[in-house]
Amino acid sequence: MKAYLSRWVCQDVESNLDRFQTEVGRAVSAGASIVVFPELFLTGYSRSVDLGAVRELFARISADAPGVLFVFGSISEDRRNRVTVWSGGGQIAAYDKVHLFRPNGEFDYWDRGDRYVAFKWNGLTIGLMNCNDLRFPEQARALALEARCDMLIAPAWWPWRRDWVWSTLLRTRAIENGVWMLGCCIAGSVFAGEDFAGAGNHIFDPLGEAVRTTDDVLYELAVENPPRLVVDPRVDAVEITEIEVFD
Repeated sequence: MKAYLSRWVCQDVESNLDRFQTEVGRAVSAGASIVVFPELFLTGYSRSVDLGAVRELFARISADAPGVLFVFGSISEDRRNRVTVWSGGGQIAAYDKVHLFRPNGEFDYWDRGDRYVAFKWNGLTIGLMNCNDLRFPEQARALALEARCDMLIAPAWWPWRRDWVWSTLLRTRAIENGVWMLGCCIAGSVFAGEDFAGAGNHIFDPLGEAVRTTDDVLYELAVENPPRLVVDPRVDAVEITEIEVFD
């Protein structure tokens, strides 16, 4: 299976919409089965867009490539930072970011989501996260143990200077849950007032090994023949509800 993680530079909305369709064409032409865009890739934090037109565009693009799963980063909608997933011309899942990032003022933009989200596609169960969610292992753990996810996908807006934190958290979530972990981060923003250098894209297999790429966007995933786990964190999980604290 091929996964395409866009290395996206966020500019003005009109330019973003034009380049978005070109980028999708490149991904589909490359044979990607999963195409992921980063968090807030069309608008950044401060710009607005016609959400009805964007949803029509998402629907048309996914209808034109019915065998491809599209994770269209996130949009700002209903006061939520919302990741949407599309296939065959329709939205098949949506996730509202639960763990908002306080240093970027995200509580001023959005309300928290109130649930975790997973969906089934092509024999896989895939869980959704968004950027700062990675700091909270209980979310990934719930998706692995309760939803029985095989793969987690996280769009993000994470700074390049802290790529080591981003990549470490992605690798850790993969290892501790025995899942494929896909992280697609904004490459940069060149819009006035939101100049930003983003972290890298990364994919880790269920052992935490980095999946290599020759072009920084297209990755080959052996999902039908995953590596054998040293310890299966789902099989050997033990539920403990009591904590004893000694003074």
